[in-house]
Amino acid sequence: MNTTHRWPLLLAATLWLPATVLQAAEPAPNGIALPAGYRHWQVVASSHRSDNNTLRVILGNEIAVRAARAGQTRPWPHGTVLAKLVWKDRAHAAWPTAQVPGDFVHAEFMSKDDTRFAATGGWGFARWVGMDQQPYGKDAGFVQECFGCHQPVKDNDWVFTRPAVLP
Repeated sequence: MNTTHRWPLLLAATLWLPATVLQAAEPAPNGIALPAGYRHWQVVASSHRSDNNTLRVILGNEIAVRAARAGQTRPWPHGTVLAKLVWKDRAHAAWPTAQVPGDFVHAEFMSKDDTRFAATGGWGFARWVGMDQQPYGKDAGFVQECFGCHQPVKDNDWVFTRPAVLP
């Protein structure tokens, strides 16, 4: 097996989503559509937030994965799309010290286009909540909430994700 494909398989179990997600979701209030086929993208990184007890798997489209593997993420290239899939964490029934995905919370996306999203650092933001993938935000202004959160990583092209290094 190609070693570049081993690491994503370690998290494959966390990428399963029931058939309810297969239905086309409404676009986000800013017009961004839920990317088709994102569930088949490769893993770029994972993270855990202890403040809200969530596990996250960060996936990337082909452009993002190539950039991550080549260390070319400052800045990320035009056309990059990063997906962050978020679950509540819970203890594994057979191994209580291990944290595993619990209830699905939301799917967040960042799309790199310096022209279209110039006002938000070149990134378009979108989120779909719950298993029924309801668009987040009352209107297009919701992106200011996203962009505001990303201010601490301005010098990292507005991205928190640090791609996992593979052997």
